[in-house]
Amino acid sequence: MKAAQIMSFGTPDVLRVTETETPTPGAGEVLVAVEASSVNGHDTMVRAGGLKLVLGRKVPMGTGLDFAGVVVEIGTGVAGFRAGDRVWGMVHPRRRHTTAAAAEYVVVAADRIGLAPAGVSAIEAASLVVTGSTALIALRESVGLAGGERVLVRGAAGGVGTAAVQLAHAMGGHVTALARGRHAAALRDLGADEVLDYGTTTAEEIGPFDVILDTVGSELNCYRSRLAKGGRMVTVGLSAPALAAIAASAIHGSRRIRTFSANPGSAVLDDTADYVTSGALRPIVHSVYPLADIAAAHQAFEHGGVLGKHVLAVSS
Repeated sequence: MKAAQIMSFGTPDVLRVTETETPTPGAGEVLVAVEASSVNGHDTMVRAGGLKLVLGRKVPMGTGLDFAGVVVEIGTGVAGFRAGDRVWGMVHPRRRHTTAAAAEYVVVAADRIGLAPAGVSAIEAASLVVTGSTALIALRESVGLAGGERVLVRGAAGGVGTAAVQLAHAMGGHVTALARGRHAAALRDLGADEVLDYGTTTAEEIGPFDVILDTVGSELNCYRSRLAKGGRMVTVGLSAPALAAIAASAIHGSRRIRTFSANPGSAVLDDTADYVTSGALRPIVHSVYPLADIAAAHQAFEHGGVLGKHVLAVSS
């Protein structure tokens, strides 16, 4: 099978699409023929060498966190899925994979997949696996968003941001989106009640908010100060400075900066699929690349500034 692999750590040109053996599912696992995957911050961080302490230094290493495709083989002990099922899911983000989701086939634990939402293509589904589940966990579990609360989504035009705007709206929040001004109309269409241009708006000029969902990972203390009494903040944009800010914010109790590892199982994927099927969560795909052009997809992701996701078309 064809699979994208990291041959050494560095810039996108270390990625290669190679021929390798098709994996075989073990007990509790399924083999999925991948139709689409997407590019996420986790992928670029692994490729650049930022997770060597967790994943080790051995290369070649697989790349690609999420996928949508079709089950082709079931391992022993798997219930609830069968060959031919259209599914979506994620490989485990904290385990090293020789080949991962950016490949023609992927083996994954059955409790890390769900039935793909009806009414969307594999390309569209792949754009929502990480983004939709991450936004759902952040809003529902990390900060417990309630109807009527004022929500700020910082970095609202990105993958997680566009999902968060939609889900916060669906949960009854009053949503303020902070993003590039040129994305204002699209974000209002997704459910934002207000859109602020981050290029001309400072943190000191906005708020207070009951909930802040940050996808950027910088100036965290400044934005945390815009919380109302009893407000909650969560960030999914992790870096060394962000981790320091998160740790230091513990003195603020419930108004601290929270974070989490987005590692959804089948239940969260099923809940995300329900939002998609109902129309409350729509896929926002900016561009589609063939698997052979994965380096260009990584470059585009790191350049930023777009609305929605970069997706890899693996097979049809």
